[in-house]
Amino acid sequence: MTVAFHVQPGAKKTEVAGPHGEALKVKLAAPPVDGKANASLLAFVADILGLPKAAVTLKSGQTSRQKVVEIHGAPADGARRLYAG
Repeated sequence: MTVAFHVQPGAKKTEVAGPHGEALKVKLAAPPVDGKANASLLAFVADILGLPKAAVTLKSGQTSRQKVVEIHGAPADGARRLYAG
């Protein structure tokens, strides 16, 4: 499964903010330095889906707010879980 995210780093708390165009907006408490926001996004997605961190990888958008994440072994209701946050 591949999911597009629009990320807002430096928020008060990490949470799903809802749809943002064709992506899912996620607010991250982590700052956008040294890959901390990227690591936080991947850990957050893995946690929501109940997957190990290794099952979630950043496919594109290393330095952008627009990111594409690849999820291996996503549950059948993975999209619903992500939108529910």
